[in-house]
Amino acid sequence: MGRSGNLPYLIRNKWLYIFLIPGILYLLVFKYLPMAGLVIAFKDLSLTKGIVDSEWVGWYHFETLFQSSNFYRILKNSLLLSFYQIVWGFPAPIILALMLNEIRHMFFKRITQTILYLPHFISWVVLAGIVMSFLSPSTGIVNHVLNTMGFESVPFLLKPEYFRTIIVSAEIWKEVGWGTIIYFAAMSGIDPTLYESATIDGAGRMRKMWHITLPGISATIVILLLLKLGNILENGFEQIYLLYNPMTYATGDVFETYTYRIGLQQGRISYGTAVGMFKALVGFTLIIMANSVSRKLSGKSIW
Repeated sequence: MGRSGNLPYLIRNKWLYIFLIPGILYLLVFKYLPMAGLVIAFKDLSLTKGIVDSEWVGWYHFETLFQSSNFYRILKNSLLLSFYQIVWGFPAPIILALMLNEIRHMFFKRITQTILYLPHFISWVVLAGIVMSFLSPSTGIVNHVLNTMGFESVPFLLKPEYFRTIIVSAEIWKEVGWGTIIYFAAMSGIDPTLYESATIDGAGRMRKMWHITLPGISATIVILLLLKLGNILENGFEQIYLLYNPMTYATGDVFETYTYRIGLQQGRISYGTAVGMFKALVGFTLIIMANSVSRKLSGKSIW
């Protein structure tokens, strides 16, 4: 289609492009323009001199990061926490969506979905308070059950070995219901005649789920998995910051909390920017690699 053919198309669909403007402006203002600030990672930022007049230090902050004794601990914590979230958290909404899709009583199905969606709207501040109440050594219901079974109370939030389990479990409980929405949307695009044909052939619900529903949403699963891999060092700041403490730094300190402590609390803004830039580059590299592997193995990819 040439330029003369594009113009009538643009005029005919002008409102669609007008509706794109707020989203494009959001991306430009909050995603692309701030990338100019990455230059801070290569300078020794002085608030009195400003970004432009601050002294260039090249790769100094990155060298400091890689030589830091905290770097490998933080990298390990971030990767392990993301790995657990992918292994346990990623399949959870898929399994739940498949189970809910098999419910035939519509009123019960809608009530169940509503209940499962509700935790998504609870802020992490409130949810952290709920977790603390449940796991309190003196008044928490979990330790109360342990005491009735003859065990001593356990200060879960002070034990590094329990921290990842607590974070991943809370994340799944909060987001599993909300995560089913996109899979329900994908399921709605599956041709109903496939199920009817399978029924005529004598296929049961499990066979329909395995041979029709799962292949029908496989493209959606691959895309979401690729996006998840691209954010493998993004563990979230709120939930970890609200639940961790110096006792659990060994397993709970990740790039987000480390950057906050170093960059804002200690005022090492250039160093904190270098940490954030490293994390972004790793995520970008991983999503490119995962997309290439997915394209070769399954023929499905983001682009």
